[in-house]
Amino acid sequence: MKIALVSPYDFAYPGGVCNHISCLAHQITRMGHEVKIISPASRAVSSLGDSLIPIGSPRPVPVSGSIARITISPWLSSRIKTILDREKFDICHLHEPLMPMLCTTVLRLSPVPKIGTFHASGGRYWYSSYPWKLILKSWFQKLDGKIAVSQPAMSYVSKHFPGEYTIIPNGVDLEHFSPGVSPIDEFVDEKLNILFVGRLEKRKGLDYLLEAYRQIKPEIPDSRLIVAGPGTRLRHKYEKRIKKNGLKDVIFTGYVSYDDLPRYYKTADIVCSPATGKESFGIVLLEAMAVGKPIIASNIEGYASVLTHGAEGILVPPKNPEKLAEALLSLMGDESLRRQLGDKGKLTAVEYDWKHVAQSVLNYYLSVLGGGTPPKDELKETKAIPL
Repeated sequence: MKIALVSPYDFAYPGGVCNHISCLAHQITRMGHEVKIISPASRAVSSLGDSLIPIGSPRPVPVSGSIARITISPWLSSRIKTILDREKFDICHLHEPLMPMLCTTVLRLSPVPKIGTFHASGGRYWYSSYPWKLILKSWFQKLDGKIAVSQPAMSYVSKHFPGEYTIIPNGVDLEHFSPGVSPIDEFVDEKLNILFVGRLEKRKGLDYLLEAYRQIKPEIPDSRLIVAGPGTRLRHKYEKRIKKNGLKDVIFTGYVSYDDLPRYYKTADIVCSPATGKESFGIVLLEAMAVGKPIIASNIEGYASVLTHGAEGILVPPKNPEKLAEALLSLMGDESLRRQLGDKGKLTAVEYDWKHVAQSVLNYYLSVLGGGTPPKDELKETKAIPL
């Protein structure tokens, strides 16, 4: 089978959707199928070779509290039609299929069955206004299959575009995110390491973690906060605040490559994800679980669909630095509990192994091509945990 995976986002820039597509492509290729990734790319991605078909020039565009690097050129049709005619795909799998302009153009022009995966949750859809929604409704109807990565993602999109969706979650590469990786040498000392992984955006909640850390630092002076993720504007603001408060042992690593990321998780004693909302899933949580690390995370729907309170970690109210500090102190003072939560996390991560998730996606392809209904017993679904 020849499969097109279409990303609206710059494939040369790190992000959850692009990582999802890369892992899915890798696993489906392993199964003996041919995969091409169609995506904008601001620079060459040598690791993908000729499996990446770059198209369009990505530009940063504000979207729902974040910055999306997408191509907004309206002059893509002839180029995309040439690619589709040349490659003769059997199926076209679009991620965020209603995101302009690349995905919507492929959706309009592709003659083969089309599947859309919806990743987002929370915020205001850019196309929720009447003119755009009317236009996109006709394109939405061109989808032959609809996947959501979680119950929150499905609820979010179905408010605007009702239909039949199948939940197939994000996966985690257990070969890459392994407990056997080596930690970062410079952080291996007597200090307890708290790790934050994510872009420096307000919705990721680092403001609240910094305040919680300010509260716990006098209680546990041999502690360190490692902030791993890209972002410059807010980083300067955070660094000024840290200096003003005289807060020690806060390390900003900047962007961490996918290859090095497991080593940062291995270095951590606790992984903390204090996002305020708009998270449809908890891929950072899964990565931490796979390496065997206990987690403290906001009790938001996307995270609670992956992590069970008291099993793999602790859920705390979002935007509440006092409760966050309380949870951190409880775990930092209990090595046995940290080990217990980490061990349970490793077991949970196995359920989301990309090998299983990719097989579920492939089964979905086959059901759409055959005109049938996706086999529900082979689809991995997220755990719905009430808030």
